[in-house]
Amino acid sequence: MPDPPKRTYRITALQRGLQLLQLFSQAPNGFTAKQVAERSRLPVSTVHRFLANLESTGFLNCSGNVYHLGTACFAIGQAALAQLDIRRVSLPYLHELNRQTRETVHLTVRYGSSAVYVEKLDSTEQLRIFSRIGASVPLYCTAVGKVMLAYMPEDQRRRLLPQLELKRFTPNTIGSLQELEVELQRIRKNGYGCDLEEHELHIRCVAAPVWDHAGLVNASLSITAPIVRMPVTRLRQLAALIQTAGQQISRELGYRKNDDGKNDDHKGGEHFPLRKIQAEASLAKDS
Repeated sequence: MPDPPKRTYRITALQRGLQLLQLFSQAPNGFTAKQVAERSRLPVSTVHRFLANLESTGFLNCSGNVYHLGTACFAIGQAALAQLDIRRVSLPYLHELNRQTRETVHLTVRYGSSAVYVEKLDSTEQLRIFSRIGASVPLYCTAVGKVMLAYMPEDQRRRLLPQLELKRFTPNTIGSLQELEVELQRIRKNGYGCDLEEHELHIRCVAAPVWDHAGLVNASLSITAPIVRMPVTRLRQLAALIQTAGQQISRELGYRKNDDGKNDDHKGGEHFPLRKIQAEASLAKDS
């Protein structure tokens, strides 16, 4: 006999409360009840009841008329980070990368169309990169994000790419899906991805994929530095270093490469698109 259909339990009030909390994750300055009502399309009276309950349980706090995420969210988030196997497994390798390079090292996981920082080790240099654990960055214009896009299953990537809003953060930001597809193909060929001032001016980054036991890439690690410490010559040197770390973490997570040798043994060329090479003119003396 066929299996009975799986029952679904949808608790509308719970769903709405969680959706409201999700809104606040993208609001560093908080929201008023009216702003929450506008964004959630719920009546103001309903929003007030939800906000009062979330505040009383510590998931929100209120200063004046503005609500922010509360300490209960922080506690749960910290507990979730502690339970992430990939974070625990990766930490020794991140420390070693940080020690060898003296630069900022990140570990990220994919959440929808964003990459979320789940670990960060600061540079030991005086000039450092501002970022924080829990923050999210776009997939299409960051090294960590492009790596995860590049190794995403093709059917999943085909569905996701048209949903991306390709906002230009700098003159170097990818501006079209065609350009992004070329970039992702280059990443798959080389085995690593770069961000040459695409998300933030004066910041460069090189990232490598992390495969899980199922052979999927839902995480990546990166080395980030100010442009003054990251000429292309150094970025190329660090690419090999971070690829090795990514492969070691992948093996500890149970990943085994395919028989055809693809995926985790990319030692490919060091090719950069023309728009990025042109941006290097001012750094020719460093090459």
